[in-house]
Amino acid sequence: MASLKSHFYAFVLKHTRKKAFMSEEGLRQRLAKMRPVEDHRPPEKVKDRLEITQREVQGHVVYEARPRAGTAGRRLLYLHGGAYCFELTPFHWLLIAELAERLSAQMTVPVYPLAPEHQFDQIYGMAGEVYRQVFAEAPHAAIVGDSAGANMALVLTLMAAERGDPIASSLALLSPSVDSSLANPEVHDYARRDPWLDIPGALAAMHMYAGTLKLDDWRISPIYGNVAALPRTLIFSGTRDLLYPDTVLFVDKARAAGVDIELVRGDGMFHVWPLLDIPEARPARDRMVAFLEQAPARAAARAA
Repeated sequence: MASLKSHFYAFVLKHTRKKAFMSEEGLRQRLAKMRPVEDHRPPEKVKDRLEITQREVQGHVVYEARPRAGTAGRRLLYLHGGAYCFELTPFHWLLIAELAERLSAQMTVPVYPLAPEHQFDQIYGMAGEVYRQVFAEAPHAAIVGDSAGANMALVLTLMAAERGDPIASSLALLSPSVDSSLANPEVHDYARRDPWLDIPGALAAMHMYAGTLKLDDWRISPIYGNVAALPRTLIFSGTRDLLYPDTVLFVDKARAAGVDIELVRGDGMFHVWPLLDIPEARPARDRMVAFLEQAPARAAARAA
């Protein structure tokens, strides 16, 4: 049974954030409101916990975050969500800090360009360069992503596999968008009970960043790609998330293709619930840490 706190979050989301996804106009109004105040910088309580430096790739910030105590023995690439339209938030930073500390990991966090000001080629030009840099330095790195960032993790991995470049040892994905066309009729039923996302605004966001690409192109919707190329993958998806039914189809397709993939179903949970300060997030984060702890050993065994 979902906690009282998760019900409170769902209530607040339904009466605030969902409005942005009920229409293209709502999404544009939300963007106009947020752009002047969005701040991707880590909050003070995270800066106190981590050693954080920054650099630029193609004119955009990339953060490198390490635990202050001990040595960073792992490398993780973190790709944030926000429908490709919204910025990195303190919720993301708190998860980044926890993963850095619990896994003794160096976290690479690109602040990639956003739609509608930028489209696919620019977004993936920058993110792809960061990907290449990370895997040149750490061939067994893992990737963590949420929502649009989880979509990006899948697409970057499939792009690398197509080129014959190194791919991640593991993917840990929160509420991934796997079919941006939202053509599955079942999605409409889930949209009615999703307290956060809705179809019109989600489609508007996808068109904003896709540029000239169609929404059923695998570079936008990785469910149509060569999913057999994926590494071991852990996915979290809630049953009150409109993305859930397509995620189930994606996992089934990947498993049939021989991928070592696991779906953690959040009964009664909504979009990216492991990011939030609710009781259900703790076991999800513990599962993610346990999964990522196995990554270097699995990668070394695969390479042997």
